[in-house]
Amino acid sequence: MVKLLENTFRMINIGLVNEMAMMCDRLGVDVWEVIDAAATKPFGFMKFTPGPGLGGHCIPIDPLYLSWKLRTLNYTARFIELASEINTSMPIYVVAKIQDALNEQRKPLKGSHVLVLGAAYKPDIADLRESPALDVIGLLEHKGTQVSYHDPYIARLLHDDWEKTSVADLTETLRDVDCVVIITNHSDYDYAAILREAKLIVDTRNAIGDIGKGSPKVHKL
Repeated sequence: MVKLLENTFRMINIGLVNEMAMMCDRLGVDVWEVIDAAATKPFGFMKFTPGPGLGGHCIPIDPLYLSWKLRTLNYTARFIELASEINTSMPIYVVAKIQDALNEQRKPLKGSHVLVLGAAYKPDIADLRESPALDVIGLLEHKGTQVSYHDPYIARLLHDDWEKTSVADLTETLRDVDCVVIITNHSDYDYAAILREAKLIVDTRNAIGDIGKGSPKVHKL
């Protein structure tokens, strides 16, 4: 139960900041600046950051097991259910952000070439379990988008009815694609080079950070 509490606490708070990201987007406010400012408070605030969805073998799964068990006892864990709904919707939200960014350049999602940077569920590992990158790629493929990916730790993806190989020449691909979407903020990536070479960037992790501040080509989550 201790582990369930820990993972549920994290899942619910991630759901909160994911919804905060969507609300800030509607309000025209930079959610990352809001979070950084709130984190300066010396007490009473624990920093969580939004992203393209939950991944891994603990946080996306353990709270739902708890919720399922409670349903068998005629109890609805409302916080868990709501946070799960928000977190599982994030890949759909990311694809909508990609579509909006492309539309601003008078390009449709269908037929455009999108490069997904990072397939692992968190930085600097080769673990794909429950990775939101798989959902984002699948949704883009379903909408007729040409999708490539690059991950320094994962050379090949096999998922449902598609498979992909990590692109060999990242610099050339950055220049060629219509849009780059950063899903996993691996430390191996040269984000200044990505900013320089890419035509358009949807950054779901604020990986570009301050170096991209004010750049019309960078669209944050």
